[in-house]
Amino acid sequence: MIENAVLLDTSIGVYAIGDDDPRREPSRRLLTRAASGEFRAYASVEMIQELVHHRLRKTGDRQIAGAAGRHLSATCTLLPFDREVLDLSLELIERLPTIRGRDAVHAATALAYGIERIASTDRAFDEVPGLTRVDPREPA
Repeated sequence: MIENAVLLDTSIGVYAIGDDDPRREPSRRLLTRAASGEFRAYASVEMIQELVHHRLRKTGDRQIAGAAGRHLSATCTLLPFDREVLDLSLELIERLPTIRGRDAVHAATALAYGIERIASTDRAFDEVPGLTRVDPREPA
């Protein structure tokens, strides 16, 4: 287990840099807390790729999308998407009806690296054994 660690889900970055939304400010505060060292932030490299894909699709601007990926990746320690993570993500998809695709990769990354908390607005993570979801809209 990694002490005081939180894996960031893509939703945190998407809302933090996105348009006006009730989840934007709580997500920004969570990233500020991570940057200040209040907790150790981690992310799957797949999360950064997903964020860049989302920003490119949303803005159509390759520079903005790339900058978003660089900015968020500077806030956290990146963890690889390797065979162990792939196998675990496939197991999660097979066992849990609520987890799919990239969310399974993020959950598997956390589990493979001994990270027990995942910051996300997505309730799909609530069903993953061994993970506790941290919603940025709830008090710390």
